[in-house]
Amino acid sequence: MRVIAGRYGGRRLKARPPGGTRPTSDKLRETLFNILGARVIESSFLDAYAGVGAIGIEALSRGARHAVFVDRSPRACAAIEANLDALEAADRGRVLRMDLARALDGRLDRRFDVAFLDPPYARGDLYRRDLELFGAGSLLAPGGVLVVEHAGAVEPPGGVAGMDRVRTRVQGDSALTFYEQAGP
Repeated sequence: MRVIAGRYGGRRLKARPPGGTRPTSDKLRETLFNILGARVIESSFLDAYAGVGAIGIEALSRGARHAVFVDRSPRACAAIEANLDALEAADRGRVLRMDLARALDGRLDRRFDVAFLDPPYARGDLYRRDLELFGAGSLLAPGGVLVVEHAGAVEPPGGVAGMDRVRTRVQGDSALTFYEQAGP
């Protein structure tokens, strides 16, 4: 795996994904960041179910001010820390080894401009739970966006209290669905 563009563009990530982790493909990462465009610059970025942290590191490379990485796996968190250290970016990232629901329950001291969630494709129950947590809390900054990666054949929740689905982009076997805070 490598960083695609920006400050760390072309650099290989040092740590391998832990077993059972499905890394986001380079092509899908490129699509994600093409859609997000300039909103990544100076953003506060959340990479949840982070694996080796490729999405959050890509965001840092493309100008995000800060990234928070959340993953339950000790091996995944060690991989993220190793990658941040190798890129000399540890001061711009925070790694939390815990379930996302626990992290969102008051453990985060910021609101996110961009939140990226990539739960295991087989755990469809997490999509609704996580969207409801974001919808109920003040976790997105004004104008912020929540992006969920999921299997292309899966229809993610459309209307969850507090969140509106605004766009889905299918690419191969995977898809990205974009949500924003519901209007008043």
